[in-house]
Amino acid sequence: MISIHQARAFVISLDGVIELPHFELTSFRVKKKIFMTMDEGRKRVCFMFSLTDQDVFTKMDPVAFAAVPNKWGLKGATYCELSQVKKLVFEDAVNVAYESKV
Repeated sequence: MISIHQARAFVISLDGVIELPHFELTSFRVKKKIFMTMDEGRKRVCFMFSLTDQDVFTKMDPVAFAAVPNKWGLKGATYCELSQVKKLVFEDAVNVAYESKV
């Protein structure tokens, strides 16, 4: 499990990351590209993965990770439930999403 505070602190510690509003969510961007959004009310994040990375994380931990159930999910958007994910797995997911945009 990882808290909203811990998640935010880890993400903004990465080089060049900025935090900006994105509709009712918070987005985290690098080089003007969103790699993750955060829904504080639902205590979950959404990663912008490649389809391959989405497949890896959803198979590795189907309790914590799930494809977004719409067209965004078909493009790699993947929910991560912060109350279910282990800290090291979350950090790995952040790094994968971040590296795909740098």
